[in-house]
Amino acid sequence: MSKTIAIFGFGPGLGVGTARRFGREGFRVAVIGRNPDKARRHVDELVAEGIEAAAFPADVTDAAQIDAVIEQIGAAFGRIDVAMHGAAGDPVDRIPSTLEVDVPALRTPLALKLYSPILMTRALAPAMIERGEGTLLFSSGASDRHPMPFLSNFGVALAAQRGYIHQLAIELQGTGVYAGLLNIGVLIGNSKAEQLVDEHPELFPADLEITRMGNAELGEHYWRMYTDRDRVEVEVGFPD
Repeated sequence: MSKTIAIFGFGPGLGVGTARRFGREGFRVAVIGRNPDKARRHVDELVAEGIEAAAFPADVTDAAQIDAVIEQIGAAFGRIDVAMHGAAGDPVDRIPSTLEVDVPALRTPLALKLYSPILMTRALAPAMIERGEGTLLFSSGASDRHPMPFLSNFGVALAAQRGYIHQLAIELQGTGVYAGLLNIGVLIGNSKAEQLVDEHPELFPADLEITRMGNAELGEHYWRMYTDRDRVEVEVGFPD
């Protein structure tokens, strides 16, 4: 029986790379994103490559929509074996100074990188624990542990997410359910962020050195996390 990976916050970078890697192993792919047209285009690309996939449009920051889309995936594909949370903020939502961060500036980063991962976990973990197997994968960046004031509000949200996932991993020990966080210290190939950097370099510090990595390589990291299940955190693109 084929397994299913559900990718929450599917995008052209991390989402596509992960979908292709798991799809090559026979996984069915549930593409979850806010924009129905984009979700369907991603599905068409995957299907053309021989991967079984379907689009499930939803806002992954909305609890009711997450619950509803999980039911829809269950009806179409059966249970979700692996869930990957890849939703990322738009760089235009950044606050370029820690001194300028206020409560409103944290709403979008916290909704995407803390509240949404919590909603996904609460919706899926109980069933995974009951059957004694399952995988919850999450994505992060670099601005929580490597200070980047030009991404100050997102750094706060990523730090909160990291704390939540570490606590989650401790409580999941012995249940058969694995929680893993991929910390990405590079600009993801084909991502919306890469497009913004290339088209609007004025939004970023002039002396910023950016390392890029293809989405296929990041998908491989997630596959190894899924198969090895030996670390809560994996870092990609950080200096030694």
